[in-house]
Amino acid sequence: MTDKVSLRKLGTGVPGLDVLLGGGLTEFSFNLIAGAPGSGKTTLAHQIMFALAQPDCRALFFTVLGEPPLKMLRYQQQYGFFDLDKVGTDIRYVNLAEDLRAGDFSGLMERIMTEVESFSPSLVFVDSFRSVVQTAKSGIEGVADLQAFVQELGTRMTSWQATTFLIGEYTQVDAEANPIMTVADGMIALSQSEEMNSVVRKIRVVKMRGQAHMAGSHPFRITGDGLRVYPRLLPALADDRRPGGTIDRDARRIAMGVPGLDSMLDGGLPQGHTLLVVGPTGTGKTIMATRFLQEGARNGEKGIAVTFEKGASRFRNAELAELVQAGHVRSIESRLLDLTVEELIDDVMTAIDETGATRVVVDSLSEFSLYLAPEVKAQFRLAVFRMLSSLAKRGVTALVTIGLEDRYTELRFSIDDISFLTDAVIALRYAEIEGRLSKVMSVVKVRGSAHSTELREYRITDAGIELAGSTERYNGLLSGRTHKSGTNQ
Repeated sequence: MTDKVSLRKLGTGVPGLDVLLGGGLTEFSFNLIAGAPGSGKTTLAHQIMFALAQPDCRALFFTVLGEPPLKMLRYQQQYGFFDLDKVGTDIRYVNLAEDLRAGDFSGLMERIMTEVESFSPSLVFVDSFRSVVQTAKSGIEGVADLQAFVQELGTRMTSWQATTFLIGEYTQVDAEANPIMTVADGMIALSQSEEMNSVVRKIRVVKMRGQAHMAGSHPFRITGDGLRVYPRLLPALADDRRPGGTIDRDARRIAMGVPGLDSMLDGGLPQGHTLLVVGPTGTGKTIMATRFLQEGARNGEKGIAVTFEKGASRFRNAELAELVQAGHVRSIESRLLDLTVEELIDDVMTAIDETGATRVVVDSLSEFSLYLAPEVKAQFRLAVFRMLSSLAKRGVTALVTIGLEDRYTELRFSIDDISFLTDAVIALRYAEIEGRLSKVMSVVKVRGSAHSTELREYRITDAGIELAGSTERYNGLLSGRTHKSGTNQ
């Protein structure tokens, strides 16, 4: 039998951050929040402070040579987490600039200790000590004296019955070389990376004693509500397989909303499958996606439409716009030029939770790749895999589209091997039949299910997609052509 000390975890109030920390911040821990100017350090500290501060958990916020409290409050109160009623009662601000300018580090330490003892805070923040380092290098105090002061401050902060934070404009090298790291229990590093005019903010838990935190850099965005972190992780395996790993062949079939297509799919698309609809421009991918959502609405199913270029109002006959206005479909439209897949997944999963949607359309992956941040675009296939895995875990049935170049003599089903990641593939193609440009459709695959292997000609009309009634005539025409017809037969 082993006796373990149970360490209480404090929720940070920052969406996604507790996942990285392994459940939250350890109570009474001493933490360093580091990052370059403008990376969000002070905002992160305030968001944590306002989330935790209350009458029995008071917070003390020291400012050194950074912004004076009044100026800092003017900007921090613009965020949704700010609560003016807590300032002065649950939260106290102390400006140490005058004490530091006096040039006596021992006097500064005495002032800090006096404030802590009189207020008895449960949370203590000191912002920003990088400026103190610069002051010492300018000759106001010796660097050796400063190092001794900072190390003593860190030691004392770990002895207080409070969860403490030292905020500074440190780089990783600075922090690791700084003696303060020998006593710090945790370190959270914020950074900004710029590439091709896109800026992506990243957060990394460098160190967190006594708990299994997530490694690596994870994107975050500063919104009107403060920081929102998007952990880079895969969902747990989807529960769409029977014991022993076999596919559930009795899954309910989902109607597609295109007359004749369900029969090609042997009764419809299996529930929980992801269908890739692929084809060149003008072949009806978006129309098929709209019909898929309309069919769901007729059956009382909620849907999600993720679009990047065609907003709802631009869909044929404004059909999707009508579904959105009627409340049958939730529209997610991104206009971010530095989009990360974590943000998109978070938006989609939140919409599914809020609406109970069972059908999701992503139109299209081709346009999705245009919006990704450059460093994410280089791993496009991984980004798609993570998104589809998240949808599979929720058990929703998804239709994603992707455009291909107009190469009529090639038989292609996706870019970057995306087709391997989906459960089913429908290919839309052009062909020359009897001297005219026609459209043909084929079901390439449906995992765990029989399906048609025929080529079916179809037309796009005001009613949508109309499949030809007879397949033999068109298959004969296609296979009997004496010149290239785009069928690759």
